[in-house]
Amino acid sequence: MKIAETAWPDVEAYLKNDDRAVLPLGSTEQHAGLSLAVDAILSERVALEAAEPLGVPVFPALPYGLTPYFLAYPGSVSLRIETYVRVVRDILDSLKRHGFRRIVIVNGHGGNQPAASLAIEWMADNPGIAVKFHNWWSAPQTFAKVEEIDPIASHASWMENFPWTRLEGAAPPTQRKPMIDLSLMRQMDPETVRKHLGDGNFGGYYQRPDEEMLAIWQIAVAETRALIEGPWL
Repeated sequence: MKIAETAWPDVEAYLKNDDRAVLPLGSTEQHAGLSLAVDAILSERVALEAAEPLGVPVFPALPYGLTPYFLAYPGSVSLRIETYVRVVRDILDSLKRHGFRRIVIVNGHGGNQPAASLAIEWMADNPGIAVKFHNWWSAPQTFAKVEEIDPIASHASWMENFPWTRLEGAAPPTQRKPMIDLSLMRQMDPETVRKHLGDGNFGGYYQRPDEEMLAIWQIAVAETRALIEGPWL
């Protein structure tokens, strides 16, 4: 059930028989030659495909996250941690008010980890409600498939290059970019990050065959669906 294509009476009817919901989290940030909305596109799509046969509602992906290190790349938008945590808390409060009691947060951006800590804190403040926080791309089965295909995979590299995150007419480089030193990058301000990264790819090939990407995607969808199904406490 895609909330963007649903009216409120449908949600009210759904809540008479089920109390699960899915909230995707994304980001708007540079992804080299890929869409700036990669993280929102992927988190929402994997959530929708996973939830579809279960009939569980999927809310629109929160398109902004925490990405201060990319602010020297035009089009990248970053919220402050305080702002972000408050926004996610307000969303969870709204879902609770309507009767949702089992919520899966499908996260598509590594920088959004403060939302995972918030979920634990929020559950302590709201007994009887369960929240699962799921980094879909690094979940065990999905990430194992990524490493099986190519262990050199990173931000804005081939592992995020799906048919639905590519830009029409954009031809990716064919070389394999050396991995950057992430510990060094974490010490840099945004302007230095851009000088260090160049196009924004952290390392690895820019694209791999679609059959490999679809194999990863099928596992990611199945792994996310299993989380939505349960078990739940």
